[in-house]
Amino acid sequence: MIGKRGGRDTQGRVSVRHRGGGSKRYLREVDFRLDKEGFSGKVETIEYDPNRNVEIAKVLDSRGTRSYILAPMGLKVGDIIEAGENVEAKIGNRLPLRNIPVGMPIHNLEVVPGKGGQIVRGAGCLATILAKEGDNARVKLPSGEIRLFSLSSWASIGQLGNIDEKLKKLKKAGDRRRKGIRPTVRGVAQDPHSHPHGGGEGRSGIGMPGPKTPWGKPALGKKTRKKRKYSDKLILKRRK
Repeated sequence: MIGKRGGRDTQGRVSVRHRGGGSKRYLREVDFRLDKEGFSGKVETIEYDPNRNVEIAKVLDSRGTRSYILAPMGLKVGDIIEAGENVEAKIGNRLPLRNIPVGMPIHNLEVVPGKGGQIVRGAGCLATILAKEGDNARVKLPSGEIRLFSLSSWASIGQLGNIDEKLKKLKKAGDRRRKGIRPTVRGVAQDPHSHPHGGGEGRSGIGMPGPKTPWGKPALGKKTRKKRKYSDKLILKRRK
């Protein structure tokens, strides 16, 4: 079971607000790498995972060990999953980008070869290989961004399932509380010690040039994006 820290950091201070409580959740250890050459396993079950919005599949491999993988659409109990350089590019199989045909939907994609799948892991997500150029593949991500990836990066075939997850509506306050989401209180309803908008006699507005965050920083109109990452040079077209 995951120990509850309620949005607190290693010092015990609140680093993410509005977190706490929620139903108990046990951790399912998902194998995001699955890059063992010659891996072959049979899908035993398709299960719910409270720690993510996509279902997971329990796979029993030829050595008798079990592991979880993300379950793509169309994967069924009894299907055989394979991983390797030259396996067939069918739903659930995992192989390097150099051996995946152009136009094939993929998920659980590596950014750094050998590190394991890092992106395209949410419900209903898929990425598409647009072209291959030299040592890189041009991939369109779910956000619309087009980025270069090494042909040595591994990916799994297919679109992830539970595609209707984003259509779910929370029907009552208890739905949010069971997810571990606590109430959000307006800044003007707080005291001046807790928020820059707080205080004043009776109902009062913000009372300062521009809205502020709880930590006194400008809340609207100020750019907050950090400096570019080392991998930004691989972006060919931004999501916007």
